[in-house]
Parts: sequence; C-alpha cells; structure tokens
Amino acid sequence: MSKDGDPLEVLQQAVDFEYFRAWLVEGLGYGDGSKGGRPPFDPVMMFKALILQAQHNLSDARMEFMIRDRLSWLRFLGLSLGDPAGLRL
Repeated sequence: MSKDGDPLEVLQQAVDFEYFRAWLVEGLGYGDGSKGGRPPFDPVMMFKALILQAQHNLSDARMEFMIRDRLSWLRFLGLSLGDPAGLRL
C-alpha cells in the first residue's frame, strides 16, 4: 500500500496527531478508572476515526464496517485485524 501512495500514510506523516492528545483527554473528561467500567478507546485513535467519518460522510454503523473492511484504515488508526469490532463511534 505504501509504494502506491496511500493518502492516509501521507496524512499520518504530515500531522502529529499526538499533539492533540492532552486536549482530547481534557475535553473528554476521562476519569481515573476507579469507578470501574470498560476502559475508553484511545482518544487519538477515535479522533482519527472521526476525521475519516467526516471525510467520507459515513454513519456510525457504516464507519464501523469500513474500518473492518479497509486495511489502510486499520493501519491509519493503529488497529489490527484481531481488535474488538465494536468501536461505537
């Protein structure tokens, strides 16, 4: 995929998504986990997923399908084939 000019790879190289992590964590108001519950998804990964969703005008259900269907999207989001399917965007 890289040799063919994957546009998501170019985006990944052009934008330092980790730069947004502190703002995302603060804005989302993540707790310390003391109340239990399912751990949240990585905020930077979800931010990147929302960018893809907006670019392609996808519903949440369609977005979940597209993430599972496209290897380039999995790679961009830092996911692997074995990761949980229910992202719940």
